[in-house]
Amino acid sequence: MSQTADTLNSSHWRTELQRLVSALIVPDELQWKSIGRKDTASYMQRILDKIKSRWARGLHHSSSSARTTLVENVTSLASHLKPFPQQQSSQFRVAAALLLPLNRIIEGPSTEVDVNVRRQAFNAFRTVIREHSADIQSDEPPPVFDFLQRGFNDKDRSVRVDAGRALSDLVHLHARATDRGCKFNEPIFMKINSLLESGVKDAVKETLLVSIGSIGRDAHFELLGLVVHCLISQLGQDNHVLKGLAYTQLLEIAKAQMKSPYILVSPYLSQVATFVVSRKCTNPMLIFETCRFLSVHPTDFISVTLPKTLPYLFANSEAKIIEEISEDLGQTILSLFLAYVYQQHGPAQTTGSLTFIRNIIFRGAESKSADLTVRGMVQSCVVALLAELVVVLGHANEERAALAVDALRKVQRSITDDTELEMSLFLKTYMLGIVSNLNEMLQDVHGKKSFPAKKQILRGLEALIVQIGPLVNEVSPQIMATLQTMFLVPELAEVTLSTWYTFLSTLNVEDVIPHIGTTSAAIVSAWSALSPSVRESAKKCLHHIVFDVGSTVRNDAKAHLNEVVDLGHIQELSDIHIQLQSVRIWDPHAQLQKILDRCSSNNITVAQVALAELQNFMKNNQASLIQNLAAGDAFDPLIGSIQLTLFQVVTRDGEGSDTLRRLAFECMGILGAVDPDRCDLNSTDTKMIVRNNFEDDAEAKLFALHVIQDVLLDAFRSTSDIKYQGHLAYTIQELLFLCEFTPALVSSESTTSVPARVRNRWNGLPKHVLETVSPLLAGKFKASHKELPDLPSPIYPHQKTYREWVQLWTAHLITKASNDMAQKIFGVFRSAVRNKDVGVAHHILPHLVLNILASENEEDTSCIIQELTAVLKDQVASDSSSTPDKKFLSAQAVFTLLDHLSAYVRVQRQDLPKKVEGRRSRGNSEFAIRQQQLIRVDSVLSSIDHELMAKAALQCRAHARSLMNFEKQIVSMRERQPPPPATDFTPYYERLHEIYAQLDQPDGMEGISTLILSPSLEHQIRQHESTGRWTAAQSCWEVRLQQQPDNLDFHLGLLRCLRNLGHYDTLRTHVQGVLVRNPGWQSVLADFQVESAWMIGAWDDNTKVPSVVKARVLLAMRSGEPLQVEESLRKARLVLGAPIAASGPSGHRRAYDALVDLHMIHELELIHETVSNLPPSSQGRKSAIVTLSQILGARLDRTLPTFRVHESLLSMRRTAFSLSTVSRPSITSQIGQSWLASAKIARKAGQWQTAYSAMLQAQYTNARFSFMESGKLVRARGEPLRALQELENSMRLLGFVDNNTVDLTREDEHSKRMKAKAQILLARWMNESDRYEASYVLKQFQSAADSAPGWESAFYHLGHFQDQCYRNLSVDDKSNRGIKMNFQTIKCFTEAAAYGNKFVYQTVPRLLTLWLDMGERKVTAENPLFDKINNVVASSIDSIPVYKWFTAFPQIVSRIGHPNRIVYLVLSKLISSVIREYPRQALWFFASVVNSTKPTRQQRGRTILDQLKNSPANTDSNFPNLITSLHAMIDELLRLCDYSIGDRKTLSMRRDFPKLLGMKESNILIPLQSSLTVNLPPVSSMNHRDKRHNLFDPLSPTFTVFYDEIEIMHSLAKPRKLTVNGSDGIKYMFLAKPKDDLRKDARLMDFNGIINKLLKTNSESRRRQLHIRTYGVVALNEECGVIQWVPNTIPVRPVLLKYYETRNVPAWSKELNDVTRHIKDGTDKEAAELFVTKILPEFPPIFHEWFVETFPEPSVWLASRLNYGRTMAVMSMVGFILGLGDRHCENILLDTNNGDVVHVDFNCLFEKGKTLETPERVPFRLTQNLVDGLGVTGIEGVFRIACEITMQLLRDNKDPLMNVLDAFIHDPLVEWEDETRKRRRNAKDKDKDKMNSATVKPADLRSWAKTALRPIERKLKGLYSPTNVKERTYGGITRGGEDEREISTSNLVQMLIQEAIDPANLGKMYPGWAAWH
Repeated sequence: MSQTADTLNSSHWRTELQRLVSALIVPDELQWKSIGRKDTASYMQRILDKIKSRWARGLHHSSSSARTTLVENVTSLASHLKPFPQQQSSQFRVAAALLLPLNRIIEGPSTEVDVNVRRQAFNAFRTVIREHSADIQSDEPPPVFDFLQRGFNDKDRSVRVDAGRALSDLVHLHARATDRGCKFNEPIFMKINSLLESGVKDAVKETLLVSIGSIGRDAHFELLGLVVHCLISQLGQDNHVLKGLAYTQLLEIAKAQMKSPYILVSPYLSQVATFVVSRKCTNPMLIFETCRFLSVHPTDFISVTLPKTLPYLFANSEAKIIEEISEDLGQTILSLFLAYVYQQHGPAQTTGSLTFIRNIIFRGAESKSADLTVRGMVQSCVVALLAELVVVLGHANEERAALAVDALRKVQRSITDDTELEMSLFLKTYMLGIVSNLNEMLQDVHGKKSFPAKKQILRGLEALIVQIGPLVNEVSPQIMATLQTMFLVPELAEVTLSTWYTFLSTLNVEDVIPHIGTTSAAIVSAWSALSPSVRESAKKCLHHIVFDVGSTVRNDAKAHLNEVVDLGHIQELSDIHIQLQSVRIWDPHAQLQKILDRCSSNNITVAQVALAELQNFMKNNQASLIQNLAAGDAFDPLIGSIQLTLFQVVTRDGEGSDTLRRLAFECMGILGAVDPDRCDLNSTDTKMIVRNNFEDDAEAKLFALHVIQDVLLDAFRSTSDIKYQGHLAYTIQELLFLCEFTPALVSSESTTSVPARVRNRWNGLPKHVLETVSPLLAGKFKASHKELPDLPSPIYPHQKTYREWVQLWTAHLITKASNDMAQKIFGVFRSAVRNKDVGVAHHILPHLVLNILASENEEDTSCIIQELTAVLKDQVASDSSSTPDKKFLSAQAVFTLLDHLSAYVRVQRQDLPKKVEGRRSRGNSEFAIRQQQLIRVDSVLSSIDHELMAKAALQCRAHARSLMNFEKQIVSMRERQPPPPATDFTPYYERLHEIYAQLDQPDGMEGISTLILSPSLEHQIRQHESTGRWTAAQSCWEVRLQQQPDNLDFHLGLLRCLRNLGHYDTLRTHVQGVLVRNPGWQSVLADFQVESAWMIGAWDDNTKVPSVVKARVLLAMRSGEPLQVEESLRKARLVLGAPIAASGPSGHRRAYDALVDLHMIHELELIHETVSNLPPSSQGRKSAIVTLSQILGARLDRTLPTFRVHESLLSMRRTAFSLSTVSRPSITSQIGQSWLASAKIARKAGQWQTAYSAMLQAQYTNARFSFMESGKLVRARGEPLRALQELENSMRLLGFVDNNTVDLTREDEHSKRMKAKAQILLARWMNESDRYEASYVLKQFQSAADSAPGWESAFYHLGHFQDQCYRNLSVDDKSNRGIKMNFQTIKCFTEAAAYGNKFVYQTVPRLLTLWLDMGERKVTAENPLFDKINNVVASSIDSIPVYKWFTAFPQIVSRIGHPNRIVYLVLSKLISSVIREYPRQALWFFASVVNSTKPTRQQRGRTILDQLKNSPANTDSNFPNLITSLHAMIDELLRLCDYSIGDRKTLSMRRDFPKLLGMKESNILIPLQSSLTVNLPPVSSMNHRDKRHNLFDPLSPTFTVFYDEIEIMHSLAKPRKLTVNGSDGIKYMFLAKPKDDLRKDARLMDFNGIINKLLKTNSESRRRQLHIRTYGVVALNEECGVIQWVPNTIPVRPVLLKYYETRNVPAWSKELNDVTRHIKDGTDKEAAELFVTKILPEFPPIFHEWFVETFPEPSVWLASRLNYGRTMAVMSMVGFILGLGDRHCENILLDTNNGDVVHVDFNCLFEKGKTLETPERVPFRLTQNLVDGLGVTGIEGVFRIACEITMQLLRDNKDPLMNVLDAFIHDPLVEWEDETRKRRRNAKDKDKDKMNSATVKPADLRSWAKTALRPIERKLKGLYSPTNVKERTYGGITRGGEDEREISTSNLVQMLIQEAIDPANLGKMYPGWAAWH
């Protein structure tokens, strides 16, 4: 038993009990022996019975002293009985027994019952109730109030005060019993109120009021309400003293509760108002004093409390009061609440009350209507009435709840005739209104409610759900919102969860599904704060979801239960978690995507829990997955999704956003500062442009839906302003109505039919939108509109803030909307735009302005221009009085508006030509209207001063806009005649230079610099800093400081340079010196001061500047206090992440520094955790540090590869490691490796001094293998021989070279790999030096391969060296020694391909070439070694993952006609394995073989496919069907190509190609270039070993629909244009081309695809996003093929002709014809002069206008022009290498969406242009207009730098590029066969004995192909000389036409550009090429 039981059974306790009881029952005695000791219960019962029987009589001794003794005995006995169990105390009524003697003691004359006795009695009473509270709270409590009332009426004040204290104890005791407190306290206060209203003395009332006031000071909930009600009731006292005392007590209570009087009373306003107003006639002073206390006017009080008072007044037929209220308010009162009436017992009483109410209303009505009925009266307020009754349903008293059920039935009978209608169906009609009313009550909209009242409301809601049943689903969004909100209140959590469970279990299973995620997230997020009982309720809800719902939805369970958040970290939910895991088995990719989806949820709780899951996922569960996803040259799209999601999360506002940001910042740190050039953030732009000015009904409705979905919904959800939410609800409601959406859409009972188009439009809305707006379909929100005052024009100068201006201007423009539909739509926004939130006004303003400008109202247009100009002028005005915020935000709003207008102009210009073509018969008038609207809008844009716009934009950091307008100024200046002097341009060029610096566009800066004749110091600084030349920038800043030593900005510039150079000692010294002279700069220099201090370990400096968050983190880690570390990390993330929240998803690059900071903070945490928790064993410590090192290495690799970023991270890592108080070799090693990494990145950045310093530090820490970096640094500085010598010496010292001893020590994998790297480096440098025997170099390469078996690089370099040696052999040696070398090369390359994919484009194509070429030569094929080579290749088919073979599949396919039978067997096996693995892609490549015109190729191809189809391994799969269906499609496409057309302009798919039409909905892949492009796993990933790597995008589209119409194009071959729909919903178009060998195009696309991959691997090209636009090409055979139509493109020629036409410049003229004829016959000098003087002046450059017109939005204009310049540069270099000619303006296309240049028609390849009748003399097209399109910098900057990067990349990757072209040799082009036949015929004419020309030997064709490819190889080596000039000087060097030597990349690019723009070359071009364009 318990300790209490032991106490009761102890002899000591019983002895004392006998003494106390005996003294109390004197003179009676108790026979103690007779009552026994064994049964404690009966023992106690006998004692208590004896006490009761004794005190049924009077006192034995009545003296004062005897009474005092008795009181003491009672007190002692009460305390002695305290150990008695509470439940038994209640059972035996201990308190009741002890109160009997106390009642007797205070009875008697005052001489015996003196003050002391009475006071002691009340104190004893307090002891009794305190020690035996259970008895006091039993179902039959003792009559304690009668005892207390004696004290209240006592004539002595001290006794009354003691009685008051006893009362306080009693009511507080009851109040603590939360379930029954109200039951006991209400009767007590009723008696107190009666006492105060009775005629007792005022002194008694005074003491009682003081006591009640003291109770109220620390009372809560119901007790406080009773006290407040009691005191307010005394405010109507006639006695001013008592009235004042009650007033004072109320004020004291409000002060103690820290509430205003109104807030104090508001939770109890219903009871108080009813009491006060019901006494309005009998005690008018009461309402006046009450209102004085509340500080409200009586009329306002009555008006506000009507909903609370009227029910009572009507129910009690208080006619006089109702009439008085009507008079006070000046209106007839309509009944709002009838709940009291319907709750009355019996129908007669209810009917009487209803009749009374009707009569009241009838008397008050202005027009007496006989139609006023009870039904009409009830119907008018039915929703509010039902809501009140639902609240009563939740009453704790079951009788009251039952009355509410009866009342609901009475209401139903009152308003419906259908007596058999079920209650659920009746309530369903009104449930939206009921739930909204309940929600308002819970949100305290109409006054604060107590927690018990809210619990009752929630129980009422639960009862309502039960009453309605599953039909309640229609208001589930509102119920869920209510439950989520109330669940967060701890006091309401339990009752909320009970309601929640009832709600979930009441719904049908399929209706629960949408709430799974929200419910689980809410529970999990609050779990730690839940009490045990609440947790049980929560567990019940989750159990229902996972077990009950999960088992019911059968096959869909997996998908739906994916919405349940992670439960694994909550121990109590383990059984649910296990069940959940067994149902949803997903791969990590799918899990991550699901988490990201939940992170984007609009529900704040779901998002919070999802972010916590994401954090755990990335940090613990799947860290390696994230590492693999964020690796390589292009990151997995999931990384972009993570970034975009996190950016969107941190930009969210509203309640809970701080928690979201904290979690998101932590996730960003875990992910790291991923390189933005390798990570694509595909943020969707939801902007909409109304093209038809709201005159198209369908478009207007689309706009309404757009505004609801993208603007109003988020505002509606996030606002906490109830009034504003009402305005938004009204706006949404009206827009839904405008879209023809009705309640019938969501009602299963509705008989109204909904048109299909309306239902489709409704169903097209996202789920979260439908959930929110569905209830508003039946909404009855209304809005009142205030008339606007007369406004001046412009409005802007007269408004103080941006908010006031934008809201007022928007509201004003709404009244000016130009047509009926626009007025309808914008009219509903009148109330929504006038609020604290400017989001709605900001969004609709551009649409409004566009609508007004497109109309013909000149006055409104003029006002808008004035408004815009006023804002722009304010930006540059020196005397502006506007605040910076107002200026900046207003300018941004204007720029957004102008961008919208510009976007409208752009889309209209693109669309109008299409519209007029499609609607010539009926659309001319419509076209004219649209054309006029376009002209009006465009004229407004043109009317704004460019210079004003440029300056205002620069001031507001709208750099693209500023750039655009300054360039317009420069162009207009250049066009002046005569042109201004060069010095006039300098200020504009300086501005452009500054803008490019702000845009972080160093290429643009470089281009502008070439135009500035004498650059200023500021210009030089910008130039140096943008290109990373920090030493030069440092020198410039030092010069400036000499001029102005006290300029803070100059010091900051110098400090920035020192930091970026890593000169932290100098930085620290400089900061200290500056602060001595200028101590006021401390806050500005704090960052530099702290960073320099921690970098060199000067921790004392850090303690002086604790405000810097990074310093706080480091200091906390140094202290080792976990809580301090955690807090400092939390604060650091919030501070450092702030710029990210400000920049938004579009500002990824702008916020990159902040991402680096978060990356850094996470690494500090990682290092601290690892170093602080190192295992005790040395091996364990080493393992932990190695793991950490690998993680940190991977994190560094995924960042932007710049010196500044890498060095800042590495420096911080060294600092973090140095914080360790214990010196450990593994930590020192990490610091050393970090110095080595710093040396490497500094070397690559060309910062030799920094690299050398880091190198010394690494050597000081004894970093292993530092000698390699040291050698690389020496070599980089131009001393290759010294570098080789140092490297060799170091390796000899370490025993890496010529070491014959056996090393018995065990090296780890890293050491082996590093040793092999050193050996490879040594071998490569030896080879390049030409100082060593090849055998010795080979030995070094072999040693590397032996040192690190399984390492790709070692085998690649070994094989590459052997291949180089082979290439250098003589022809004879190649047939002998060369075979062995080839064998070794092939062996090494197969090993390399098996171990990795870094060199896959070098190894696989080369080993194939060597193997297949050897097999073709009889001499080598018969060599015994060749059998071994065959075996090596055959075995590698299995060992090398199939996707690596796929990278060379076109090359493999080209060799299918191989003559060697043994080789062909292996080759066919290889082809089969690739097709089997990737049939959907490979079969398209294989089409040209199967349908080849060459019998051998065709036969072999079909044999391979037949074997695959008939293979037993494939019979059960869909593989045979895929082959059959795909080749059926290819046959149909061939038939389409060969189809005889005649004069037809179109074909019908249905009529002419029904079989092809029937192939819709197939699983056949659409042959897009992106779908056929290989996606290799990252080099650093281990996925390359996976033979089934996901090589292609799994979402690649397949054919779904073929369009019927096939268009015949106008060109000579009459290609056929067909259109298909893909499974992704996108329309694709293809050209089926007859009589065209598309193998050339296909291989060129492969070539360009490889170049695109190379461009992605290079950081410089990746940063500039250099690329070639490719498209899908499928050669069906040697004569036909299908080519992807490039959408949204236009040739350059029509663009130029259009602009020349507007200037009246003809495309061709007689004069032009004459000049071109003279040029053709003249010398180069004459040609150049004629071209420059006669032709070019007639065709001034106008191409820049196309960019301004097509891309009028400045940011899009800049991006498109950069795209144009860079894509043109890349293709110019590639075209030069390939010898691509015929680049006239029809073969160069422009993408109208992004400005990309797209080249088409590759017929003129391999220098064919030089063999034309008029030979081509330019390497690529770079005519004056193409240069004009590059902007004011022309070829300088963007174009030249892109050319140099591309050319260098091509030269660096010569081998893999040539390997791609190898297919031309073995599968020659038809044109080469034709050319060979032609030459044969010519030879036959000369020599009749020659063999028949009809046959062409393969050897001849290969020779031809090799001849064609040889110039390409030479150019890739840098060997080039212009063949069209005899002699020309380049850079002072004279080069003859035949002189070829290797030229540096920059010089080569310069030569090519000079050739391309040379007037002589251009003049000599064929006139049709239009060199003047």
